[in-house]
Amino acid sequence: MKKTSFLLLASCLWFATSCGMFGALRSNTEIGPQDSFVLGNNKHGAFRVNLTNSSSSPIDIHLVPIDGGRHSPQVVQPNEKVTVKVDKNTAVVIGNASTDNVSVKLKVVGDTGLAMEYKK
Repeated sequence: MKKTSFLLLASCLWFATSCGMFGALRSNTEIGPQDSFVLGNNKHGAFRVNLTNSSSSPIDIHLVPIDGGRHSPQVVQPNEKVTVKVDKNTAVVIGNASTDNVSVKLKVVGDTGLAMEYKK
C-alpha cells in the first residue's frame, strides 16, 4: 500500500511539474530580424530562464536592471542550451542581430509575473 501511494504521489508531482503547474512558464518565441525580446522589464522577484536557441543563427542575451545598466552578455549558438539566473527587478534581453527570424524555447521558473515586449 505504501509503495502504491508513493508511486501515485510521484506520478502526480511529475505531471504537475511537467505541465508547469508550479510557477513555470514555457514559450516558443520567435524574434524578427534586427529585433529583440525583453522579458521582465518590470518590478518582480528573482527567476531563472532555461533557454534553447532552436535557430540556425546565434543570438545575444544580456541582463538589464530596471534602474539602469547592462551586464552579463553572452552569445548562444544554434541548438545551444543555457540557464540564466536573473535577480529581482532585472530584465533579460534576447537579441537577434541576423537578417532572419530566430526561434528560442524558454522555460521560466520562479517569479513569472514578468512583462514581455519586443524592441527594435
